Amino acid sequence: MTGATGPRASATDPAIAVEHLTVRYGDVLAVDDASLEIGAGRVCGLVGMNGSGKSTLFKAIMGMVRPDTGSITIDGGPAKAARKAGAIGYVPQSEDVDWSFPLSVRDVVMMGRYGFQGPTRRARRADHEAVDHALERVELADLAGRQIGALSGGQRKRAFVARGLAQGARILLLDEPFAGVDKRTEATITELLRELAEGGATVLVSTHDLHALADLADEAILFLRRVLVHGAPEVVLQPEHLVRAFGLDVLRRPEEAA
Repeated sequence: MTGATGPRASATDPAIAVEHLTVRYGDVLAVDDASLEIGAGRVCGLVGMNGSGKSTLFKAIMGMVRPDTGSITIDGGPAKAARKAGAIGYVPQSEDVDWSFPLSVRDVVMMGRYGFQGPTRRARRADHEAVDHALERVELADLAGRQIGALSGGQRKRAFVARGLAQGARILLLDEPFAGVDKRTEATITELLRELAEGGATVLVSTHDLHALADLADEAILFLRRVLVHGAPEVVLQPEHLVRAFGLDVLRRPEEAA
């Protein structure tokens, strides 16, 4: 991924560093003293049940919620500067988007170029070329003119991935990108994220699909308001760790639970 400007990490700086992050919504503790580091060129799976704070962590990195305590740095510098430079791309959960808004797929992907267009947001040749390339990479070029709400769930996810590609973000956050998608979309997104990481991008993916992590992720984080375990997927997804995050043996077969 190229195109984003701003501070670059030194050889020792993690791409994403979260230190002692706490976020509350009123009396509800959403994230509790969470700390983590993810290096450049890595795909990291963020695993946890609904309500575990995964989306809040993403929103804190994106500046969409204000932490009560703690800090977030991107490539060794302030997260705010990285966001302003377009270094971070974000693919939200489907329920966080108003799909009735009258935008085409191309319009959504072009949003990734706003930071390059100045106050007039007038698209230049380079912007159109970046959007065309991004749409080709996610296999949506033939649907560029379609209203975003008319797409399937998987196609919508691919459109938002394309927005991050057009933006040139070197860090990509994806909140449940495999929820409600077909196998083709899952395979397309997985292959694309692996390619991006091999090119030096950093990818943080929240997911409930534990079986997808083996092909997707270099590392995984088990999250329940804070980091419970962080390491290789085959280590993190051991049953004794999953019990801590989910409160049950998620790998147990249905007939064994009877």
